[in-house]
Amino acid sequence: MNNVNDFNLRKEIEKDDSTFSFSDFGLNKILLDTIISIGHTKPTPIQEKSIPLILEGRDVIGAAQTGTGKTAAFVVPIINRLLPFANPSSSPARHLLRSLILVPTRELASQVYESIKIYSKNTNLRSLVLFGGTDHNSQEDKLRLGSEILVATPGRLIAHMEQGSLHTQNISILVLDEADRMLDMGFMPDVDKIVNALPKYKQILLFSATFSNSIRKIGLSYLNNPVEIDVTVPNSIADTVEQISYMVPNQNKLLAILFILQSKPLESVIIFTNTKLATIKLSSFLFSKNIKCDSIHGDKNQIDRTIALENFRNGSLNVLVATDVAARGLDVVGVSYVINFDVPFNPEDYVHRIGRTGRANNKGSAISLCSYEEETCLLNIEKFTGSKIPRLKLNMPSFSNYDDSFDKNSLKSSILLDIDPLLEPKRVSKNRVVLPANYKNRRNEKKIAILLGGTGRD
Repeated sequence: MNNVNDFNLRKEIEKDDSTFSFSDFGLNKILLDTIISIGHTKPTPIQEKSIPLILEGRDVIGAAQTGTGKTAAFVVPIINRLLPFANPSSSPARHLLRSLILVPTRELASQVYESIKIYSKNTNLRSLVLFGGTDHNSQEDKLRLGSEILVATPGRLIAHMEQGSLHTQNISILVLDEADRMLDMGFMPDVDKIVNALPKYKQILLFSATFSNSIRKIGLSYLNNPVEIDVTVPNSIADTVEQISYMVPNQNKLLAILFILQSKPLESVIIFTNTKLATIKLSSFLFSKNIKCDSIHGDKNQIDRTIALENFRNGSLNVLVATDVAARGLDVVGVSYVINFDVPFNPEDYVHRIGRTGRANNKGSAISLCSYEEETCLLNIEKFTGSKIPRLKLNMPSFSNYDDSFDKNSLKSSILLDIDPLLEPKRVSKNRVVLPANYKNRRNEKKIAILLGGTGRD
């Protein structure tokens, strides 16, 4: 552990006039040829600043937004440093675990693992990924075969450590990726347990989408005289993203989302909600309206999540409905629209959400459905990002015009979708239900009574 006096930071600032190329890093020729073969010649700012320091063995704190090449910024130098240990032998004794990469979510674990496989494909290095929702015993079998690089989520890693199927005594490089999200998700006690189980002398790399006092506090705890690299643009939103909001009452949002999706070309759309329940209901409703969609959320098993993401990536699905946590680190090329079905409470989540579109200089659109109760959240987002989000009126048909096409179950979803999943309506008679006292939209009580089988008349 380090104290504040030992924590000497050297902040690196992004330069716009860089002429660096990957050949300037002194990488192993096999790795360099692989990088060039996949079309990369010029490193991104976070790669340019991080790779030389990691190759030197320095501890690093790096901050860069999603989509800036952050994963390759640590994967490339790790592979280069481990190449002397690469061995063609099939013996597990020749493939000892030397690098551990911790990530907060299954989706991010899969993405980092795929990146490692791409960059190490012409080497004899082995890699493995561990996360929950998949068979524990099959993972144990793969661990016995040996691998130099392991990507894992904290919970599943600890399970293998406690079972004795994972040996950490040769680990010399530890990466904490998306450290800000691990902090938000409450993983730091697990991370602390893992770090303390590793060898005392190791290189630690901490990467985050943002810098905060909490991230620096983690650095104080774990890293040794780290270099701080910050290539983020504070609270930034790409110029390629068009932001608009439609003022829509909560009870009309389901109709609004359907109208928007039917009015625009369905290429690749991610819809964000604030709760798992809303994600499930919204996805089911859209699917019932013949829109090719699926959802990802914390309660979905890993096989179904993987299938949903793969179908979205290959175009089999046009729409993906997601919660913030499930979509964290999600990297999908060509997303044309991001729609906020719910305005996020945290402005940083808004920045992360709409950062899924308008990438690589492509145009994208971010649409927020904002109820009047949510307008304060929208104002906070504008203050946080320094950008003005136009409020527009959505000229859509009224519910009465949709009576023939909307069945009872669809209308039921459109009303109940707005109820907090922790607040259940209480039936007091056949014809009436009472919503909790702190539920804001009480005028739907009679509608809900009808949908639950009553007449709506007292």
